[in-house]
Amino acid sequence: MPVSFIWPAMLLLLLALPAALALYLRLQARRRRLAAAFGQAGLRAGTPGGRADWRQHAPPALFLAALALLVVALARPQAAVGLPRLEGTVVLVMDVSGSMAADDLEPTRLEAAKAAAQEFVRNQPPGVQIGVVAFSDNGFAVQAPTDDQAALLAALDRLTPQRGTSLAQGLLAALSVLAADAEQTAPRLYTNREPAPPVTPTPVPAGTYTSAVIVLMSDGENNENPDPAAAARAAADRGVRVYTAGLGSAEGTMLEVNGFTVFTQLDEARLQEIAQLTDGAYYRAEDAEALRAVYEDIARTWVTRTDEMEVTALLAGAGLLLLLIGAGLSLWWSGHLP
Repeated sequence: MPVSFIWPAMLLLLLALPAALALYLRLQARRRRLAAAFGQAGLRAGTPGGRADWRQHAPPALFLAALALLVVALARPQAAVGLPRLEGTVVLVMDVSGSMAADDLEPTRLEAAKAAAQEFVRNQPPGVQIGVVAFSDNGFAVQAPTDDQAALLAALDRLTPQRGTSLAQGLLAALSVLAADAEQTAPRLYTNREPAPPVTPTPVPAGTYTSAVIVLMSDGENNENPDPAAAARAAADRGVRVYTAGLGSAEGTMLEVNGFTVFTQLDEARLQEIAQLTDGAYYRAEDAEALRAVYEDIARTWVTRTDEMEVTALLAGAGLLLLLIGAGLSLWWSGHLP
């Protein structure tokens, strides 16, 4: 594991440690001479064979090791450490069509979806990037993927019911957001070559792109082109899972829209098809509690990312621990500090 130092000049203090060791050995030799002068021949009471008791030297050795660790800590070492953390990108695709104003999911379908999405945002760790896409008869990015919770909560709060419904436009807008996010994270190198024409991505098995998922919150009603199944297959070809949450009741309800009374109901079959095509999952959100469960089941990826971090505190703590152990042993064995 490579180690670097912020203040490498402090390592020069390590040169004092051999001098401290030499001083200790000199003091021990002087102590033995004094003992010989009094006729004890270097023996301690209860020590067989005339050998010096090893316990006499253990505390000073611990003190010396502790000083070495503390000196290294003064140099503020940094090491590349691999830390596991939760990462990934989640794109929330919110249906803002007129039918989302229905109240068969209290207070309304859209407000219940917004509340659950906002709670999901608040509970995410910093490594998870969240984007917001809204769609009615067209799809548009409301918020690019970010871990800025304030921006995400404000983006969700701005959503209001609009016009018709095109599920495909919402899915295609989410795929565009993911593509743009991947392009931003890729390294940009200078070149004088002519830009290559865009290449159609090679299809991959459904669900194999684990870095990102799409969460589609909708009642499943669709009255605009293109075909939602075609958009789902486009997501599947990129390996992106789509989790769908059905909002509303299968029995349906009446809704006032621009002075007209219309009937709206949950289209579970369409949402189930989208989830199945992309190797995702479908959830029936009958109430706010079930809606929260949708987000709890979303799979994100634990990754180990290597970051350079300062380990000064670790070494300083180890040094202090050795000092305490050395002091404790010295007091226990000889009744005084060395």
